[in-house]
Amino acid sequence: MRSTTPATASTTSATSATSATSATATEAAAVLALACAAQFMVVLDVSVVNVALPAVREALGFTTSGGLSWVATAYALAFAGLLLPGARLADLRGHRQVFATGLALFTLASLVGGLATSPGPLIAARAAQGLGAAVLAPVTLTVLTTTFTEGPRRTRALAIWTAVSSVGGAAGNLLGGVLTEAFSWRAVLLVNVPLGCVALLLVRALPPSGLPQGTERPRLDLPGALAATVGMTALTYGVSRTQDGSWSDPATLWALTAGVAALSLLVAVETRWASRPLIPPALLRRRTVAVGNTIVLLAGACLQIPVWYFLTFFMQDTLGYSALRTGLGFLPHTLIGAAAGVGVTPRLMRRFAHRTLILAGAVLCGAGFWWQSTASADSGYPSGVLGPAIVFSLGAAVFVTPATAVVTSGVPAGDAGAASGLMNTAKQFGGALGLAALSAVAGPDHTAHGRVFATMTGVLAAIVLLALILPRERLSLPRERTGAGNTARGESVEGADSDEAPGE
Repeated sequence: MRSTTPATASTTSATSATSATSATATEAAAVLALACAAQFMVVLDVSVVNVALPAVREALGFTTSGGLSWVATAYALAFAGLLLPGARLADLRGHRQVFATGLALFTLASLVGGLATSPGPLIAARAAQGLGAAVLAPVTLTVLTTTFTEGPRRTRALAIWTAVSSVGGAAGNLLGGVLTEAFSWRAVLLVNVPLGCVALLLVRALPPSGLPQGTERPRLDLPGALAATVGMTALTYGVSRTQDGSWSDPATLWALTAGVAALSLLVAVETRWASRPLIPPALLRRRTVAVGNTIVLLAGACLQIPVWYFLTFFMQDTLGYSALRTGLGFLPHTLIGAAAGVGVTPRLMRRFAHRTLILAGAVLCGAGFWWQSTASADSGYPSGVLGPAIVFSLGAAVFVTPATAVVTSGVPAGDAGAASGLMNTAKQFGGALGLAALSAVAGPDHTAHGRVFATMTGVLAAIVLLALILPRERLSLPRERTGAGNTARGESVEGADSDEAPGE
């Protein structure tokens, strides 16, 4: 098996390279813009409803805080639970078709949710949004890795995509506050409708498929998809219930047990029975994919969702900020992350190995979290929020894009959707696990701010140790690729991305 895999990867990579280089600069820019717009919408809706929840409770008559929490939880559950089968659809049914389907479902669900007049339809619409996001988010990355060849152009495209993801998540808090105060809570959902409609008109700019023309499309691995969906949903639901300390609750234990059992079944299905696995076992045999996705999972347990959540509590409860002022307080995180991610990281990736940047960025990010852990009510905004934000936002910008590039580098075009889906799943599930675990650290009133960010510092230290396992070589290919793209350097890169990198 090992003797045939590199040849297959090289052949498919050559096909991907040829299709990418045949696209004009205008076509490539259109693909990048469309992918980033869709990713912005998906990530925005992870956090945009948070500030609006009190207004939602008053308008729709939620009777319990537990019921209200499902406005956010329904989206996260559907998103995390359906990411893997959603990602595989892009490989099996074509990028353009899957992108349009996911975008249409997300846009329609946003409209239904924005017009909801009672709790049930709103929660159902948020779950449908999560389903659309699970289909849409992986294909936004897939179309980039199959449009841009490995090298500087892909590096810059991934940097822009990563920066847009960061901006979308951080901007959700600000935009949610602005829209709720200026218009209504409904605006935080309805804002997706015009964006989605415009994006649907431009969807023809996308390549129709990631597979060579004439290739027979295999069927979706339904047993694997079902096991992945049940496992991820049950485990995410079980973990979400532990945030109030209910580890011994029967419903929690049943959910966690069912999740572990379903994921164990997934492993058996994928390795023994599936003719076209949801997660090709060969992917996980790549050291960069296995270790890189572990890094992505741990990074997700700290960055974005957990950071926004706990900094929101710190600014509102400890510093006494309003919702709108809290949203404005996140602007430095957004601007610094975007500027560094687009302007600095691509240049660094052309000069340094991915592992080096992941190490340096994780150390810098951990230092920022440690500084944040020392903040108190007497710190004020400059030293209690702004200073740490500069440090850990720069650190995150330095290592997140290289980590994204690592887990997608050298992956055959036919498995690009599976690779991006695995990465997105690791990121989203890491965020759910991290938020649950850190909520337990914070205590029932979420006042243990110092302990939360000190724990995040420890997680970043674990990322540093894992990064040492990655190959020393730069994983991006040369600027020019010809023919099959198998220059001597190209072949060494393919090898470096397997489980036995040269020089190790």
